[in-house]
Amino acid sequence: MNSSSSLKEVLKAARPGFWPTHLWFYMLPFAGRDMFGSFPFWLGAVYVCFPLGLLTYGWNDLGDHASDCNNPRKDTWLFGAVVSPELRNKLPWIIFFVQIPFLFLFTWLAGTKMLFWFAGAVLVNACYNTLGFKRLPVVDLLNQVGYVLIFVLASWLCDVPQLNGPAIVFGAIFAMQSHLFGQLMDIDEDRKAGRKSTAIMIGVVPAKLLLVTIMVCLAMIAYQNFQGPTVAIFMTLGAVFFAFDMCFGPSRYPVWFSRLFFLGWNLVVIASMHFVWKYGIFLST
Repeated sequence: MNSSSSLKEVLKAARPGFWPTHLWFYMLPFAGRDMFGSFPFWLGAVYVCFPLGLLTYGWNDLGDHASDCNNPRKDTWLFGAVVSPELRNKLPWIIFFVQIPFLFLFTWLAGTKMLFWFAGAVLVNACYNTLGFKRLPVVDLLNQVGYVLIFVLASWLCDVPQLNGPAIVFGAIFAMQSHLFGQLMDIDEDRKAGRKSTAIMIGVVPAKLLLVTIMVCLAMIAYQNFQGPTVAIFMTLGAVFFAFDMCFGPSRYPVWFSRLFFLGWNLVVIASMHFVWKYGIFLST
């Protein structure tokens, strides 16, 4: 494998298709604040893309080789790499050395508390990938609460107040809902690989019903706590879509739908990022 193809594979392992969502999460604590002249802000923005993506999804791909090899969604910029035998032994070291410069810079800028942040990020990923939480139904969803560490990173690194409680709860539940949707897209491949995800345990229709229930709860949280009705309306429309899908949709999402959905999602995330930051719609009413 030449250096060009190796770099391409490492970048795929970091899942660039998920970076806009990471950035969207990262921006929430900065609502209305002009941070664009701040070095810590940009350093954190870079970190939550490639380095954090590599830590989170590269580590995950190392343990999912059996199911990924048979997954038509994989080996793409949206959904990650199928890690080759040549890269499997090197990838843990690449993940480690990519984190080191940011660990030192974050600690220099914001103090020793950033060591605890990195410890938390490693612990969340170790629980999911090494201790096998991703193979335990329900626990696999609860582990996604770790995504709120992005909020903590933004707050600690740039010395801004932490998000309010409802926004943190919203972010944690939203991460669980997104993970459940991902399980539905991979349900056949996970089943063939002997994996026991929440979606496999409860079945396709109940999993879609759970998605609808979660989105209704998110809409209620947004309506009762956030500025304006925008987020509540968006989550309500999502609940309506998945309710229709539950009744009339397929038991397996085709690959074209998965790709089109995530491309559309990324467009929504990128288009809404400035709006969410400028108007602080996740601030408490």
